[in-house]
Amino acid sequence: MDVSLLDEPFQVTKEQVDFYQKNAFIKIKDFLSPEIVAHFNAVISIKVAELNKVDVPINQRDTYGKAFLQLCNLWVQDEEIKKLILSKRLAKVAADLMQVDGVRIYHDQALFKEAGGGITPWHADQYYWPLSSDKSITIWIPLQETPLEMGPLEFSAGSQEIMLGRELSISDESEQVIQKNLKINNFPHTIEAFDVGEVSFHSGWIFHRAGANTSGETRKVMTVIYMDKDMILKKPENDGQKNDWETWCPGVAIGETIDSHLNPVVF
Repeated sequence: MDVSLLDEPFQVTKEQVDFYQKNAFIKIKDFLSPEIVAHFNAVISIKVAELNKVDVPINQRDTYGKAFLQLCNLWVQDEEIKKLILSKRLAKVAADLMQVDGVRIYHDQALFKEAGGGITPWHADQYYWPLSSDKSITIWIPLQETPLEMGPLEFSAGSQEIMLGRELSISDESEQVIQKNLKINNFPHTIEAFDVGEVSFHSGWIFHRAGANTSGETRKVMTVIYMDKDMILKKPENDGQKNDWETWCPGVAIGETIDSHLNPVVF
């Protein structure tokens, strides 16, 4: 399939940039064509099936394990998937929304929530990332139409300003503590279905979650995490950040720009 459309620019409006700057997330309809989505659904599904080593029944896993199957950095393992992950179309919008001059890849993740899969608890992604600033962004790309019963991404608009909960990994505790604090402070909660070709972008510090998958099909999502091309590696503050340093930023020293072979500038 011709995927050259992935390098055709998508022009975000001033209103969309302003919305993202205020709320730290945005959903954009018709960002990818149905044909592109169907193509990468097939390609990524094959790679996930090939690489998935999880053989524990879903009802015997912990909350994190029930949330999704997670496979990372598929872009270095498959040339076709690489075309999506290193797409100028994706990367330019990431840069425009963050208002930076350019972006590097941090890493990608396939997140497949199986039929019967549990919730993804409230959390902030950047808990796991040894990044020196908030100029990080995740694009969440559903590989099929994603109604509410499949567990689409949910956002707490503006919650990137909240400090309570940033110290929590994805867990039953993070679900309870963060949810309670968001309700007390009356932060807006956005939960909507995703159409085919609709994607979302969200900041590393916004609190978000996803519901359980009560449908009979796997909810397939591909995510790409970009960061400011000038991002500095900070000293890790927890074991998750230490692991990310070693895994996604190999050879980079604390205080240096994250420019390893796994972190090319995309735009």
